[in-house]
Amino acid sequence: MNRILKLLIFSDIFVLTGFGLIAPIMAIFIKDNLVGGSIAAVGIATTITLLVRCILQLFFAYYAQPKHRYAMAICGTFFISVVPFIYFFATNVNYIYFASLLAGIGSGLANPAWFSLFAANLSKKQRGWEWSIYSSSVGLGTAAAAFFGSILAFKFGFPPVFIAVGILALIGCFILLGLTKKEAEKDKIKIITAKNKLIHH
Repeated sequence: MNRILKLLIFSDIFVLTGFGLIAPIMAIFIKDNLVGGSIAAVGIATTITLLVRCILQLFFAYYAQPKHRYAMAICGTFFISVVPFIYFFATNVNYIYFASLLAGIGSGLANPAWFSLFAANLSKKQRGWEWSIYSSSVGLGTAAAAFFGSILAFKFGFPPVFIAVGILALIGCFILLGLTKKEAEKDKIKIITAKNKLIHH
């Protein structure tokens, strides 16, 4: 498997597994622990994230150039990583709405870049297998996180879980920093090859 694919998969495992820790408990947190919290607030927060993400990812996918996709992936993932720390300090639902907006912006940036990078580095004969490895790895990690997240929140409360999620997401973001190095190495090889062809001709 391409090393860039491995970096992308490991990054997503940390980010999505981290958020899997809080997925089952967020509705309870918003409803029972925040000023203005309600079931309606949960729905509004989800709508904000999805609406912003869907609009921005179409915009960035259409207008962004391939050379921007690494920066988009890293910046978008960083924005997403900040979200759990906003949850940590939240006292009312306005914090959650802001975090939802930031998550939508981050996803709108990261998704087109991530899918573009992943698709560009798939092996021609193993595309289905590599997509399956990604899907199963992230799915199993998220499933385990949903189970342990509920237990952690029950025993220690919400704040430690939010910090853990933020740390995991930041690790996933830092993993993506390795992509720029890999790409730079590929570009150097292409430049050297092109120069050698010119010299020989």
